[in-house]
Amino acid sequence: MWKVQHVGKVKTEQIKRVAKELMTKFPSKFSSNFDENKRAVDELTEGTTTRVRNQIAGYIASTLSQSDEEDFSEDSEEAETEE
Repeated sequence: MWKVQHVGKVKTEQIKRVAKELMTKFPSKFSSNFDENKRAVDELTEGTTTRVRNQIAGYIASTLSQSDEEDFSEDSEEAETEE
């Protein structure tokens, strides 16, 4: 039999929901830096395990870094069309 390993970033709906809720309520507390997000999530949530806290902080960091990359690519495309 073949063993299939799933490789990828799979987050539970609960992690995504909590992360989106925190980003909506406290947008200035988060950045694309995982360690800063980890401290912010620890301050803002009660009773989360280390693993859940890290998953939430990682999801926020990856979401914000993706939006930063999209903003950068949009800015560079606009600069190219202006020339």
